[in-house]
Amino acid sequence: MIPGCQINCGPQDWQILQHKEGIASVTLSGSYIPSIEISDRQAVFVRVVCEASSEPLLPWLPATMLEGERWEISFELPVGGLYRIETSLKPDSSGIEYAFRGDAIHHLGVGEVFVITGQSNSAGYGKDPIYDPPEIGVHVLRNKGKWDLASHPLNDSTGTIHPVNMETINPGHSPYLSFARYLKRELNRPIGLIQASLGGSCLSQWNPAESGELYTNLLEITTGCGGDLAGVLWYQGCSDTSDDLSITYGKRFANFVNSLREDLNDPCLAFFTVQLNRFVADQEPWGMSDDNWSRVREAQRKAGRELKGVFVIPAIDIPLSDNIHNSSYGNVMLGERLAKSALKHLFGRDIQADAPDINEAVLTGDKEVRLSFENVSSRLYAFDLKADDLPISIYDEEGKIEIVRYSIRDSMIDLELSRELIGEGVVHNQHGTNPKSLSIIDAVSHLPALAFYGFKISKEGF
Repeated sequence: MIPGCQINCGPQDWQILQHKEGIASVTLSGSYIPSIEISDRQAVFVRVVCEASSEPLLPWLPATMLEGERWEISFELPVGGLYRIETSLKPDSSGIEYAFRGDAIHHLGVGEVFVITGQSNSAGYGKDPIYDPPEIGVHVLRNKGKWDLASHPLNDSTGTIHPVNMETINPGHSPYLSFARYLKRELNRPIGLIQASLGGSCLSQWNPAESGELYTNLLEITTGCGGDLAGVLWYQGCSDTSDDLSITYGKRFANFVNSLREDLNDPCLAFFTVQLNRFVADQEPWGMSDDNWSRVREAQRKAGRELKGVFVIPAIDIPLSDNIHNSSYGNVMLGERLAKSALKHLFGRDIQADAPDINEAVLTGDKEVRLSFENVSSRLYAFDLKADDLPISIYDEEGKIEIVRYSIRDSMIDLELSRELIGEGVVHNQHGTNPKSLSIIDAVSHLPALAFYGFKISKEGF
């Protein structure tokens, strides 16, 4: 047998390790085959080099030699890479450059790791062609349990060891390669993606208080990589638009968030969730309804306000590739929005990354309502739409009230109504499965205002 050493336990080729305060701890262990022709003491040595240049990051370090021709070593790596870990078996009488062979780990990075969760628009069902290439330093843990260069489709089920999240049809393009490449460029560090999503999945499958099978799978995958994450990427909700599920969506989603934080021992774990886009087909055959779809969107909006560390990204203006799935072109847009949100909320960048969000609706006259928004950089813009083309709708106890005219000033929209409010009034934005095509946007960032549903109109002073 050829003398040398083997790595039996440690990071994989292509793996991205999540750092803590700029450092990732690495432990390697393995076995070795000594040379029977050399009587010298033989010891395992390990070093780390920068893969691009082979310059040493860590010099040859002696491993701890164990009984039974075993060895182990622990060391720390700084944010960066890609790195290569090399091992060798060195007799006392020879220089390290002539030591016996050892296994190596290639393309290893230390940076930010995100887990992909949710249903089909997370798994990625964009079908149109788009230039969104793989890039060294953006890697994915595939369903076969091996780290790899990230490329579409990220939720490829080839050789999967996780049948619980195996897709029934071939997935396509998702937002997360665009997301990761954008972050890598801005942060100048590797980005890792862990794929755990499943097309068509219900929140109950992610909520440990319900069936929770995808939650269990998620825990197994993430803890198998060390359990440390920069954040969770969540896009789900279409399968929870029935009467009972839509009403309880917010409470059940909160339990998913809190449970994962507790089980991963990370009370501040960030969640980047996408508010539902639209469904453009006939609702009836699919069991959809405008109110239920809007309730889920509202629960998602409220989660961003009520759950610390949950951030909501709009998708209502993203183009589709079929009746419900975001197009590849739209996914690139969405990936960049997610990346900007992460840059702002995880890495402290002073950028406009949050969508305008309703803060107050107040009756200011007999037939006048003022809407005030947060997260507006300079002013709102409604494309100079006619009043009846606005995505805003108002209802009271007698039904819908027409908007006669409107004006926008900075972060406020003043609405003139066709009649007075009777009883309690509410206002919706982008109501329904397929609301009006143009959104009210931030004039600088062009982010559309988050959809909202049933927002109460205050009659203070009236």
